[in-house]
Amino acid sequence: MPWLRNLVYLLVLLIAAPKLIYSAIRRGKYRQGFTAKFLGLVPRLSRSANERCVWFHAVSVGEVNMLQPLLQELEQREPHCQCVISTTTLTGFQLARKKYAPRTVFYCPLDFSWAVKTAIKRIQPDLLVLVELELWPNLIHYGSRQSKVIVINGRLSEKSTRGYRRLGWILKQTIRQLEQISVQNQEYYDRFVQIGATPQQLTITGSIKFDGAQSDRQNEATQKLVTLAGIQESDKIILAGSTQVEEEEVSLEVFQRLHRTYPQLKLIIVPRHPERFEEVAQRIEKSGFHFSRRSEMDQPLPSTMKIILVDAIGELGAWWGTAHIALVGGSLGKRGGQNMIEPAGYGVPISFGPNTRNFRDIVEMLIQQDAARVIHNQHEFQQFVVDCLEKPEFARGLGERAKQLVQKQQGATRRTADILVTLLPH
Repeated sequence: MPWLRNLVYLLVLLIAAPKLIYSAIRRGKYRQGFTAKFLGLVPRLSRSANERCVWFHAVSVGEVNMLQPLLQELEQREPHCQCVISTTTLTGFQLARKKYAPRTVFYCPLDFSWAVKTAIKRIQPDLLVLVELELWPNLIHYGSRQSKVIVINGRLSEKSTRGYRRLGWILKQTIRQLEQISVQNQEYYDRFVQIGATPQQLTITGSIKFDGAQSDRQNEATQKLVTLAGIQESDKIILAGSTQVEEEEVSLEVFQRLHRTYPQLKLIIVPRHPERFEEVAQRIEKSGFHFSRRSEMDQPLPSTMKIILVDAIGELGAWWGTAHIALVGGSLGKRGGQNMIEPAGYGVPISFGPNTRNFRDIVEMLIQQDAARVIHNQHEFQQFVVDCLEKPEFARGLGERAKQLVQKQQGATRRTADILVTLLPH
């Protein structure tokens, strides 16, 4: 079976080669980590006889950020446990190296049998932990020979469920090799059962993303940014975070319409993908506004600077703590939404577009608790901003309900750490 999977992967690579080569040349994507991805030549670990190793695989920025409270909890409970982190994307890799140094960080091998076997031999993990949903058959197959393989913070969309069910017994074989699958809620539990998981494999732990949410606006990272950005107490910050084109256009248009009427307004835009930083900078320039790039902010900005483009990786969580009005990106286009837990944790009045399938459960909770607003266009976002500015009780109530929701959902990190500690050899 591994040879058949290898053949399928090679065919897919050949078909996708023109697009991959174009992206590598024009956008610099896929160039990094070639030997790790294709040959499995990840760093060799050296550890003492009494040390245990947990390999966490977190695909990109969101999953990498989510790991922080779990790593802290696990290493506090198991001081002789060595945690290593693999990622798939360049942005995830860069953030993990910055955030989790001096821990070992590397690119996860592609799911070719030779690459996977080599990587596992070099790492020799006692636990292989897949974050959210990374059902790579060869990785799970060979990983289960060396160690126990588990999924944490598991989630499974309706679309993915339909796709996996078409694979039938082929996928069921892979699922049954997992030692444990901890999922965020009952809905995801039921979907994993539909694709072949057994009740004995499944545990509902809640979402670790709630535990990582900061709630104190006075935290050091946020206060440093407040000073650097020249934000005054009287300012009202619109923050459009994890944006795609649609949110950038809407936020700029609304700011253009309102900034004279409400001179205390400032706009901060944080694009989702670093390869778009220059494109967004050009869009702001065309709007006629002066703005500052985060990468050029060596000294505090004058308080008169009204727009900031955050062209940096891994800072969005701290920037949300500066916001008074939030527009969560990826939701007005076809992306499927981005994480709205971070602004909710700070008690920021939140808005997002209608396309939030990637965070459907969280959106449902926010809407049920009257803790967020869905906006469909520039006009509705403008009205939301005006309501937040002119009705302080409205903005305060919306933000407070969001903050309370996050606090009530916390605890998944402890429950997940309980599972990891139980499965580690002692």
